[in-house]
Amino acid sequence: MDNLDVFSVRDLRTRSGDLLRDAERGQLALITKHGRPAILAVPFDRRLLEQGVHRALALTLFEQRQLTLAQAAKVAGLSLDAFIDLLEPLGLPVVDYPADELVDELEAAL
Repeated sequence: MDNLDVFSVRDLRTRSGDLLRDAERGQLALITKHGRPAILAVPFDRRLLEQGVHRALALTLFEQRQLTLAQAAKVAGLSLDAFIDLLEPLGLPVVDYPADELVDELEAAL
């Protein structure tokens, strides 16, 4: 995951500032203990307050292209239609293909 910094518990002693900077930029971070995921740090921001943890996490991971639309809907605990409805007022596109990839997808569909 490109948009996810990973910190070990030991790293937190020397890199806590990096963790806070990630949060201020809206970036998720994973904290590991003995190489295994232990904590997912989700930024405390307006989206979290308005949408709750599951939806905020799903929206962030979908926006960062870490989850598909269907996966994000599942994380959010919503039907696909309800998740799509959630995207519109936030200004997040449901489909965001680069032009050349969209052409390929359309050709494949025909």
